[in-house]
Amino acid sequence: MTISQTNFENNRAISIAETIATARKAAGYSLDDMAITTGLTVSELSALEDGKDVDPARLKRVAAALQLQGISSDH
Repeated sequence: MTISQTNFENNRAISIAETIATARKAAGYSLDDMAITTGLTVSELSALEDGKDVDPARLKRVAAALQLQGISSDH
């Protein structure tokens, strides 16, 4: 599952999980910070970042918190 962003340096698609993890770290948020901000548990956030969970409602909460656009669980 990928989103429409591309990492042009490596010319490869970026997964939703990688996008979330990268954006969270770039924003300076820990998993605990994101849990407080989104109302999700650290375990739920870890599952999203590991690509083990693609629940659309959770993805939308994280995307809103990180001000990401274009994230969906569709291919």
